[in-house]
Amino acid sequence: MVATATAIAGSSSLALAAEPGFGPWQLGFQSSVTDVMDDINWFNNFTLGIITVITLFVLLLLILVVVKFNAKANPVPSRTSHNTMIEVVWTVAPILILVVIAIPSFRLLYKELEIPEYDMTVKAIGYQWYWGYEYTDEGMGDLYFDSIMVEDGDRADVAAARGVTVNEVPRLLAVDYDLVIPVDKTVRLQVTAEDVIHAFAMPAFGVKVDAVPGRLNETWFHARETGVYYGQCSELCGIKHAFMPIAVRVVTQEQFDVWAAAAQEDLDTANTQLWAAIAADKKVAEARPIEEIAVAAK
Repeated sequence: MVATATAIAGSSSLALAAEPGFGPWQLGFQSSVTDVMDDINWFNNFTLGIITVITLFVLLLLILVVVKFNAKANPVPSRTSHNTMIEVVWTVAPILILVVIAIPSFRLLYKELEIPEYDMTVKAIGYQWYWGYEYTDEGMGDLYFDSIMVEDGDRADVAAARGVTVNEVPRLLAVDYDLVIPVDKTVRLQVTAEDVIHAFAMPAFGVKVDAVPGRLNETWFHARETGVYYGQCSELCGIKHAFMPIAVRVVTQEQFDVWAAAAQEDLDTANTQLWAAIAADKKVAEARPIEEIAVAAK
C-alpha cells in the first residue's frame, strides 16, 4: 500500500507540474519548473508574511482603541495633540520594512534581467492574434512556424492525432504547433511584435515580457522538467486578445534533436514523430510503478 501511494503521489506531482491550471484547493502560483519561478514563489510568500504581520498589528491596535478609548471606558478623553516617539516610529518602521522588501526584490529583478550563458535562442513574434516562433541558432536552418489556438470543435481531432485524451488538449490554451524546447537547457528568448503591443507570459517559468513592435526584448528560462506548459498574451491587444495562448513543450534532448532535424524538412511529420515518442515514454513511465509494486510485494 505504501509503495502504491508513493507511486501515485509521484505520478500525480509530475502530471500537475505540466497542468495549465491549479490542483484541487491550491493557493498561490502554478507549480514552478525554473529557478526564477522558485525565487518568485519565495518572494511572494515572504511579502505575504510581512503583510500578514502588519495587518494583524493594525487590527490589534484598532481593537485596543475600540476597547480602551470608547466613551464608556474613557469618559474624559485625553487632550494629547502629538507624541514624538510614535511619530518617529511610524516614520522609521515603514522605511525599514520597505528596505527589507527592496533587497530581495532587486536581487530577483537582476536575476530575471541578467541573461546567463545560454544553450539556444528562440525568437517569439506576436501577431493579432497568434504567436510565431523562429529558431535562430546555426544548424536549425530556417525553422519558423506560427502557433494558433486550437478551436473547440477541433480539440477531439487534435487529441486523436496526438494520441492523448481531449482533456490533454485544454480549451483556449492548446495550440496547433507547440514551441518545442529541450529540458535542462538555458534558452534565451527574444520577443517582439509585428502589429501592436503583446506580452509573452509563461507562469510556470516565471517569464513575462512585453512584445513591442520595432523593439527586441530579451529574457531567459531553464525548464528542469519535461511536459507541456501553458501561458497567454498578457497585454490587451485587440478583440481576440484572450485567444492567443502560448504552449511550450519541454522534451528530452534526444527527442528534441530528432524533432529539430525532421522539422527542417516537414514540421507536421516531426510533430507526429515527437508525439509518438512522448506516448511511448509515457507508457514506460506508467508501467514502472506496477513493476515497483510487484517488487515491493515480493
